[in-house]
Amino acid sequence: MKTRIEKDSLGTREVPADAYWGIQTLRATENFPVTVRKRGWLIDAYMYVKKAAALAHAELGVLDQERASAIAQACDEVLAGRFRDQFVVDVFQAGAGVSFHMNVNEVLANRALEILGEPRGNYGPLHPNDHVNMSQSTNDTFPTAMHLSVMLAWRDFEPVLEKLADAFHAKGDEFADAIKSGRTHLQDAVPVTLGQEMHAYGAALDRSVAVIDGAVGALAELAIGGNAAGTGINLPDGYRSTILRHLSQLTGFELLKAADPRERLQSHQPMTGVSGALRNLAVELIRIANDLRLLDSGPLTGLKEISLPARQPGSSIMPGKVNPVMPECLNQIAFHVVGADTVVALAAQAGQLEINVMQPVMIWEILFSIEILRNFLDVFRTGCVEGIVAHRARMEDYAHKSPSLATALNPVIGYAKAADIVKKALAENRRVSDVALEETDLGKEKLDRILSPENLTGQLEREGQ
Repeated sequence: MKTRIEKDSLGTREVPADAYWGIQTLRATENFPVTVRKRGWLIDAYMYVKKAAALAHAELGVLDQERASAIAQACDEVLAGRFRDQFVVDVFQAGAGVSFHMNVNEVLANRALEILGEPRGNYGPLHPNDHVNMSQSTNDTFPTAMHLSVMLAWRDFEPVLEKLADAFHAKGDEFADAIKSGRTHLQDAVPVTLGQEMHAYGAALDRSVAVIDGAVGALAELAIGGNAAGTGINLPDGYRSTILRHLSQLTGFELLKAADPRERLQSHQPMTGVSGALRNLAVELIRIANDLRLLDSGPLTGLKEISLPARQPGSSIMPGKVNPVMPECLNQIAFHVVGADTVVALAAQAGQLEINVMQPVMIWEILFSIEILRNFLDVFRTGCVEGIVAHRARMEDYAHKSPSLATALNPVIGYAKAADIVKKALAENRRVSDVALEETDLGKEKLDRILSPENLTGQLEREGQ
């Protein structure tokens, strides 16, 4: 590929010679690889369902081995990445997912016909409904594919989220001795360490992993075998247990029969549970991103206690400006996830009698939320969190001048006297420790220990603890 060299305030880069876009667009594509328009996990899930059904029917003797093998081979080819462009039904479609389901049946039927040496569209030897869809209905296969697709998606996403949590914990260790002023109500509070703040971010993400994992675990109970309206109509004997065994073997998940197949068709509580857990994760990510932006604010008129890595120029008119683009992008992604949960909730409550026809938009929003989070959080980790730099001198200066240091004097001299010391320190722009030395008889050695930021942040062992 021919390239040209372009330069901006961060350096030079190669840009494709025939591209109309330039270096800053290039940086944006590297920083924000979020939206990939596909439904990979749902397609994969349906391939597992259709292959498991074909294997079960062959085992039960209701479908000949030749046709079952052709269907299974077609599924394997799609799982390997072939024919993905043939799944063309839009996300927003007819209710319950019938259109997408038939798209699946037809693609597999025509590919299986080719494998059998027959022309596409000649459905006499192998039919989309009679053979690919044998013993199945959209009523039970679509919610089954929904559950499996989310389980597949979480299997891919969980390690990404865990690595981000680990990155914050690593920063917590790195900044364990970086004393800074705490803040409550955006006002000075007792000192903490930057390490404590970073560990807390990691702990919040650890909790999110556990909550999502628990919610995804509830998806293991499947609707498959419920067939139309949960009746199990037209099923051969032993089909439900046989297809579940094959599905478990194919996916690696421990899958279960629905205790009540009608409930599994009517209700989507497990899906709303996952969606809610993703929303809670998004809320945590928004909070963390906002904190990072605030701590990095400046460089002269903000807090500037940390610096985030410079990823691209920040202004089309102000030279040298660098913005916190990675947390800004994370915020926008997380906002979408919060909104997607509302869509899922509305879709889940829209079920009527034996089926919920709003399933397609429900699964799209959940999978899209996982997709954009998974795509970006790795980039956010490597391009932002792992490169955070602490400005220790600035933080220590804030901490030592904070009037909240006087909080530790309360048990010794009382709240009122400590407040007087704070007022004088602020009025004279002096350290609390210096004023306290003049206004009390505690002595320098005792004051140094009481007002030590290390002591206030729990860095020193306290007597009796």
